[in-house]
Amino acid sequence: MAGHAHKMICHCKQVDYITIRKAMIQGARTIDEIKEMTGAGTACGGCLPKIQAILDSVCGCKQVMLADVVAAVEGGATTVEEVGEKTGAGTACGRCKALVQNVIDLGR
Repeated sequence: MAGHAHKMICHCKQVDYITIRKAMIQGARTIDEIKEMTGAGTACGGCLPKIQAILDSVCGCKQVMLADVVAAVEGGATTVEEVGEKTGAGTACGRCKALVQNVIDLGR
């Protein structure tokens, strides 16, 4: 995963993976929200499938999807640790913990 963080996702607008993840931590959950916050996907649109894949995933280490984290929160998990117990998210390298916290805060 080391080189993944700086991987260019949207070449037209020069938006990398980490910029998209930061937008997610700030609450972006849709392609339109990513477009608005980062500019990614607003030119040729060729990167939209990559952006959607990033949006769908929360924890690459444990292969935990956003839907799984949302379901855990809807099922009563109120802390990052509780989400981790239910889904595994945040239990390896921990880089996704800020995003998990944002999902808890927003409920989505």
